[in-house]
Amino acid sequence: MATTRTATTQWKGALLDGSGTVSLDTSGVGTFEVSWPSRAEAANGKTSPEELIAAAHSSCFSMALSHGLAGAGTPPESLRTSADVTFQPGEGITGIVLTVQGQVPGITAEQFQEAAETAKANCPVSKALTGTMITLNAQLL
Repeated sequence: MATTRTATTQWKGALLDGSGTVSLDTSGVGTFEVSWPSRAEAANGKTSPEELIAAAHSSCFSMALSHGLAGAGTPPESLRTSADVTFQPGEGITGIVLTVQGQVPGITAEQFQEAAETAKANCPVSKALTGTMITLNAQLL
């Protein structure tokens, strides 16, 4: 069964001096302030499209990796994934670095790396971001 998730942004003003809010409508977990300075300079307590993409990517990748490892008979005890999304004004998103550390009994570092590469290739968010260079750093703890 397909699902649809919704977020809504309310924006006022021009790009450089305007601001807005983005609400996570489906879950209702929050409304967050956004602005050009929070995107292109310092966050200053506000979010950005890139931070929201990083959240989506790190959680999707973790789910895909967990599923793949469990399917191979080696479910993880824990995974910690961060996604660093780089934004260059005038150019756009120039790259994403996924960094994952995992505690997975019964596999080698090479097997963990292979499972992580498979998750990176098959995670739905990775697939949606195919126009962006995605780098992976995987470490078995």
